[in-house]
Amino acid sequence: MIYIREHSLEYKEGASCHMYCDEILTKRERSSLVACRCEGELVDTSFIPRDGSKIEPILLDNEEALPILRHSAAHIMASAVKRLYPKAQVTIGPSTDEGFYYDFAVERPFTEDDLRAIEEEMRTIVHKNIPFTRRAMNKSEAKALCDDKEEPYKKEIIDSIPEDEITLYACGDFEDICKGIHIPHTGMLRAFALLSVAGAYWRGDEKNAMLSRIYGTAFGTEKELKAYLHQREEAKKRDHRKLGKELHLFGFEEEVAPGMVFWYPKGMLVRSLLEEFLRKEHLRRGYSLVQAPQIIKRSVWELSGHYENYRENMYFSEIDETQYGVKPMNCIGHMYIYNSEFHSYKDLPVRYFELGVVHRYEKSGALHGLFRVRQFTQDDAHIICMPEQLEDELRGVLNLIRYILQIFGFSYSVAISTRPEGFIGSEESWDLATKALINAVTKENLPYVIHEGDGAFYGPKIDVELVDSLGRKWQCSTVQCDFTLPERFNLFYIGTDGERHRPVMVHRAILGSIERFIGILIESTGGALPLWLAPEQCRIIPVSESHLSYAHDVCKKLHDAGIRVTVDESSNTLSYKVRTAQVAKIEYILVVGDKEREEGSVNVRLRSGENLGMNTIEDILVRIQQECTAPFQHGGTDYKSV
Repeated sequence: MIYIREHSLEYKEGASCHMYCDEILTKRERSSLVACRCEGELVDTSFIPRDGSKIEPILLDNEEALPILRHSAAHIMASAVKRLYPKAQVTIGPSTDEGFYYDFAVERPFTEDDLRAIEEEMRTIVHKNIPFTRRAMNKSEAKALCDDKEEPYKKEIIDSIPEDEITLYACGDFEDICKGIHIPHTGMLRAFALLSVAGAYWRGDEKNAMLSRIYGTAFGTEKELKAYLHQREEAKKRDHRKLGKELHLFGFEEEVAPGMVFWYPKGMLVRSLLEEFLRKEHLRRGYSLVQAPQIIKRSVWELSGHYENYRENMYFSEIDETQYGVKPMNCIGHMYIYNSEFHSYKDLPVRYFELGVVHRYEKSGALHGLFRVRQFTQDDAHIICMPEQLEDELRGVLNLIRYILQIFGFSYSVAISTRPEGFIGSEESWDLATKALINAVTKENLPYVIHEGDGAFYGPKIDVELVDSLGRKWQCSTVQCDFTLPERFNLFYIGTDGERHRPVMVHRAILGSIERFIGILIESTGGALPLWLAPEQCRIIPVSESHLSYAHDVCKKLHDAGIRVTVDESSNTLSYKVRTAQVAKIEYILVVGDKEREEGSVNVRLRSGENLGMNTIEDILVRIQQECTAPFQHGGTDYKSV
């Protein structure tokens, strides 16, 4: 028998999953059958199951279908490229979180103009409903096939595969080395678009040849595709690199310090306000402010395990014939601060907070504005506590995450990442740490998913993914539980029995990288930052030069009350000055002329264009102050009372 959903079907020798599904699916479901799960394993619909197998149809609306659809789209794109450019050599073409790409070795790089022709050829292939077929051969046969087709990159890929059996998928006359899984036929690719071209080094190594990469995306429906393309256009308008330059917040000097940010006065003010808020909030919740050195001896990184597991991401330097590592994270320094004095159980938990500058090596091709840099600042903290305190401390961190993300209006989701293959420490301590994470998330009533094997090498972790105003997801907050480093660095406390005991360490960051978070915030708000964080909250515009003195009087009153305000002293027209303020994302635009001067008032316009009319200076001051404090009014459980 074959079992599908609630159906039991008679077993037929040589029948495929597709054939069995045809017997129980509706006409609509049959047209959207992408793949199947057979005995829990994802398989093509052409897979022939054994007697007694349980089959689960994977339809287009299933979340597992999208990566399959997109990977198949990459093959269809490669087929189109080979038809139009027969000399193009194919390399790799995976699906991604947002679509797919394929890298090609070509005589000249592809341009945006080439995409239209390739996309049209893809539509021709799609309309022919060409089936995807799978076959297998040994390595020698596969390499000989690559030689015949003059595909040296595929031959190199074969050499890197440990198994002797190689699988290939074909759609029409295009055949690609691939593990699968693929859609049954090309006609299932109903909603797709090619997006852009870029250069990419073979295997991501700058020493290798530069390839030409084509990015695309695919969805199950045209509606989903249109929504994504609209979001993409909105994201282009909000690109933080573009807005950062227009608003003169920050910049990059590739000839001076690639991957490192130059903060201009306005941007530095935003950053300073954010950091000031974080420091105050951590002090309120029982953290101590600390700072550790930027460089630490290599021997210490070897002891921590970072040298073995993370050195390819680190920078090293030599001083007095001793090698030092520039810190890529702050935990090592905090453990030495803890060890600088004895601690008893009465002292714990100890919570150290540092806005720590770290450096991590990123390949030049991976650098991307504030999102991917080589130098950044983490809102990093380490909590050292007794094992029996761990769960409450984790709940306190989750409460802090909730409080801070609410201030910025972000919703979020939670995932727990478990023990990876290359872990350090004992399985027992990993199990204890993972259980504590799950208990904390459960007691905080937070839905979560498990990401098996995605933990840090020293401990399991909670990852928090926020959602911005465009519906995009960003991983920012992380909470990591660590029994291993306290052991390696001999951290201890004196217990109630007068004996030494080993504490546990919680590594956590709320915003993560300050640089990256500011970039996310700029894109989510379109550059119109929350008023409490805006570098310029208010701009006063005198109607003419004769009103300039009164404008400065108003400016002084607002400035003395703590408002970040400027006066536009230019000789431009009133309408031009108002428009300039709106483009600069100034929320409050105060126009002053004869009437305002006589009445001691201001004429208030908002960035949106709304006109609030005449207001007293005191009224507008109260309005601005209330708007600045409003995001903080939702409160948050006090850390110590959790």
